[in-house]
Amino acid sequence: MKLRQKIIFLAIVPLILALCAIALAVRHQAVALGQQQRATIQAAYLASKEAELKHYVELATWSIAHLYDSGRKDQAALDEAMAILSKLSYGDDGYFFIYDMQGKSLMHPRQPELVGRDLWDMKDADGNLTIQHLIERARSGGGFERYQWEKPSSHHVASKLGYVVALPNWGWMLGTGIYMDDVDAALSKIDTQVSGNIRNTMWWIAGIAILSALVVGVSGLVLNISEHRVADAKLKVLAQRVVRSQEEERARLSRDLHDGISQWLVSIKLQIEAGIAKLDNGPQQSAAARATFERSAGQLNDVLAEVRRISHDLRPAILDDLGLAAALSHLAREWLEHAGIPIDFQHSGNTDGMPAVANTVLFRIAQEALANIARHSQATQIKVLLQGDAQAVTLTVQDNGVGFDVDQIDGNPKHGIGLRNMVERLEAVGGRLKVNSSAAGTTVLATIPHPHYSYA
Repeated sequence: MKLRQKIIFLAIVPLILALCAIALAVRHQAVALGQQQRATIQAAYLASKEAELKHYVELATWSIAHLYDSGRKDQAALDEAMAILSKLSYGDDGYFFIYDMQGKSLMHPRQPELVGRDLWDMKDADGNLTIQHLIERARSGGGFERYQWEKPSSHHVASKLGYVVALPNWGWMLGTGIYMDDVDAALSKIDTQVSGNIRNTMWWIAGIAILSALVVGVSGLVLNISEHRVADAKLKVLAQRVVRSQEEERARLSRDLHDGISQWLVSIKLQIEAGIAKLDNGPQQSAAARATFERSAGQLNDVLAEVRRISHDLRPAILDDLGLAAALSHLAREWLEHAGIPIDFQHSGNTDGMPAVANTVLFRIAQEALANIARHSQATQIKVLLQGDAQAVTLTVQDNGVGFDVDQIDGNPKHGIGLRNMVERLEAVGGRLKVNSSAAGTTVLATIPHPHYSYA
């Protein structure tokens, strides 16, 4: 997986995980809220139905109160009371029923086939003694009872909530009830709505997650393309700079070879030819020929020194053999010989163990800094300090020259190539460059931290 893909992946995955966590939390809270809402509605609905049933029974007892309170117990009064109660109804499934205290059905408007039957031992689908429980509830002062009973409108057994009271003067149990399947249907509708809302919320969160992932992915792609273009532009500039540096180095080598070594070799060639010619002119010219050959030998020594200088500029062998400190000390001595500016080189701490590429970077920075001092600073004193400690190795090049405006050089693409080369060399090995300059002089500080010593 490429770096840009890893970055996009690391950006999208936490987002998706966060949205999934949010979705789970929302779903959990929504389910809990739905259950609480269902329980609240169920309790409120049942409370309203219980109050309604109680009012129905009170209405029924009030409708026969004139007969019951009269103290009459004759069959005519009982038949008149049952006739009144049988006419009281509220919907297809809302009716009143009467049983005596021994479980015999005395009135049942919706199931007349039960009238006159002894239902004391009747059990519902759950095995409960329905009539006995209702009579016990009535004898205990009246109240509510849950049981299973056939629903008249559907002829199916359903859960029913009944409310019964006792009429002791007549030996009756009077009651009514509502079927709970209607309540269950209403609660099921609420559950369906809650589930639908939760499902819609999950779809919204999923859509937001997908849209967010697409936005992040597209933004990352656009950013990668933009950064890729910027990187390509920087790479082209860097490539041009490398090519220009190579051409400048080749031009310098060409000048050194043409203006120095080439001319010396031509001069030596001519002197050797002149010496050979003198040898042919007899013994008297032997002394002159000898002097000519001696001058040629001296010039050959100069040529060899020049070749060593050029070789040292390209890659000092002492850097590989004795290390950075020795190479910088040698560079300081050579600089004094060629430029005539005294250099105070100091070395402190431990700088061993650095890879060759780091040594080369610091050595080239020292060369570049000294070259800039010679060209621009008008300095009379130079101080080079190489320090090593547990955190980093630091190279400091300081002069007492006229200085320059660092910000102006950084902002001008046609100037400060040497400084930019220093920065790029250090960045390649994880180091950093700091330049301070004023009218009192310039300080170049190059640092390579220890964690980058493993750079190869």
